[in-house]
Amino acid sequence: MTTHPRPRALFAMQPDLVGRLVPAATMARFTQLADIDPTLIATDFATPAVAAVLGEVEVIVSSWGSPKIDAAVLDAAPRLRAVIHAAGSVRYHLTEDCWDRDIQVTSAAWVNAIPVAEYTLAAILFANKQVLRLSAEYKQRQRAADWLEMDGVGNYRRTVGVVGASRIGRRVLALLAGHDFDVLLYDPYVTESEAAALGARAVPLAELCAGSDVVTVHAPELPETRHLVNRDLLGLMRDGATLINTARGSLIDQDALIDELEAGRLHAVLDVTTPDVLPADSPLYQLPNVLLTPHIAGSLGGEMHRMADAAADELARYVAGEPFAHPVVRAEFHRTA
Repeated sequence: MTTHPRPRALFAMQPDLVGRLVPAATMARFTQLADIDPTLIATDFATPAVAAVLGEVEVIVSSWGSPKIDAAVLDAAPRLRAVIHAAGSVRYHLTEDCWDRDIQVTSAAWVNAIPVAEYTLAAILFANKQVLRLSAEYKQRQRAADWLEMDGVGNYRRTVGVVGASRIGRRVLALLAGHDFDVLLYDPYVTESEAAALGARAVPLAELCAGSDVVTVHAPELPETRHLVNRDLLGLMRDGATLINTARGSLIDQDALIDELEAGRLHAVLDVTTPDVLPADSPLYQLPNVLLTPHIAGSLGGEMHRMADAAADELARYVAGEPFAHPVVRAEFHRTA
């Protein structure tokens, strides 16, 4: 086992992010484990201050806003051995060159999955409780709802369809196990026995859409997943069913979804849309059967500190000569979120 006593390291991310991402106690861990300057943040590897140290850097600690680490950067950083990403996807700043040169890569995507799954569970529970509708009716009537008129409301033995057994999808499945749901799963890479072990029944996507009270989408954004939930599949969903999307807006045929929402047939909880910030005239802002949030399901505020802690843990493993607990392997690079 080869140890790496106090390697030279470099932060690469948005310059204003470090203070929000890394609390003081965690920064103390970083500086104890590695020779890293908390004030030197790479937003461009070609700037003079960064270029002056890049040749000595053994570890890059990246996060949102990191510049791309391509062949030219690797040529300028011949001692680089590891990239520790204190955020989710590495697809936006890493290239195949990293694996060509045997750079070890790890990501805190598993950590970012935690708040997304929590958001999703809350959305499922509120959707089946019809919280949006009942809240609006309460404000309008200004009197208590008649519980005798609540047929179809509630979470007991409702069917939840999970699209994608990704990191987030699997965490959602684990959270659903604590409730009285019937759970369906669509994922072309998961067998029936694997789905059963996750607490779900594997079904085709059309069957999942037709049979679920809530459909929640957790597949990666890939060319083949564009409009994965298309007009035909939306048309199969039950009257009054809810679609939840915390993945990427491109996975849903948004125009078709708007048609269903404007008809009042479906409900939606949308944390992501196409485009990411909708135009001012989008009907999704005004529709009463839509809960629209601005991409907040992932780590925010104090939740970001969990990602910094995870990155520091991986740095400690690297220094000790241990393998990363959450490596990003080349075979999964192009089909992960």
